[in-house]
Amino acid sequence: MRQKVIYVLCGCGALVIARNLYVVFLQLPDERLQDSIWRIFTFHLPAAIVSMTGFAIALGFSGLYLWKRDLRFDGVAAATTEVSFALALVTLVTGSIWARIIWGVWWAWDPRLTSYFICLLIYSGYLMFRRVIEEPETRARLSAVLSAFGFVDIIVVWKSIEWWKTLHPGPVLSIRTGGGRIDPAFESAAWWNVLAIALLAVAFVLIRMNQEQTRRELDAMRRLAHVM
Repeated sequence: MRQKVIYVLCGCGALVIARNLYVVFLQLPDERLQDSIWRIFTFHLPAAIVSMTGFAIALGFSGLYLWKRDLRFDGVAAATTEVSFALALVTLVTGSIWARIIWGVWWAWDPRLTSYFICLLIYSGYLMFRRVIEEPETRARLSAVLSAFGFVDIIVVWKSIEWWKTLHPGPVLSIRTGGGRIDPAFESAAWWNVLAIALLAVAFVLIRMNQEQTRRELDAMRRLAHVM
């Protein structure tokens, strides 16, 4: 059943992505001030939204693990964190490409960029801990703690453009306070990509959950073999 869901999600995500590429590159015009580079925004922003949402979901499942002590919750948290981390990297790379054209530099120690970089370092530590620590319960507890630390930084990333007025553009989406400074057609394209990336992200999480389940089974067999 899960395999069928994965196929459906991947298919739907691919169709929405194809539709969005057609609209963004063939229907929508260049932006008045940014010219054609604005198009990267329709992938940069959705990747950021889905990644931060994923980190929040991962924190929720980490909390459920600490409450219930059920390793299946830890498996969901780990899978969601891995996919969210990949999307966070996409966010950082696409943002750097945009900055090179608009700011003239690949990187600037802007508060939002710096806090997002710190976020990646924290979640890199999360992923490394999971590779190094073999005992499942210890691995799950430490992962939950790191997930909480990481999400505190996610809040800083989210609010940074409201707290500090620096290089990074302020809120542009209509749902944000002080936002609404973007053409509705451009914002619509971005939200369609949020849907597409979210569909693909859920599919990848399900794939990683299958792998985590196999890992838990192998861990159980390994512990049983040591006992015998």
